[in-house]
Amino acid sequence: MVAFAGLLIYGSLDLPYRGDADNLMHSQRSITDTVVAGNYFIQEAYNDANTPNMVTVVLGDYRSIDTLGEQVVVFTAGLICLLILRRYRPI
Repeated sequence: MVAFAGLLIYGSLDLPYRGDADNLMHSQRSITDTVVAGNYFIQEAYNDANTPNMVTVVLGDYRSIDTLGEQVVVFTAGLICLLILRRYRPI
């Protein structure tokens, strides 16, 4: 555990400071000179969906197919668990 904690601390020493305004994650363009998608989500979430909650817009509108796929997987796993547990009733 100590070695793993040391490895995590060593890996975190090279991370940039989050409050730095010149940090790359706050830039409008990426290293490859393309527009950063997160900036578009933040700036246009309300205009695209007229919903004040940005998380709802991202999950419900921008990533709706992905979210639907996750819901289908969770529903299927729950249904399978229910069917397996119903099969074995205590005597």
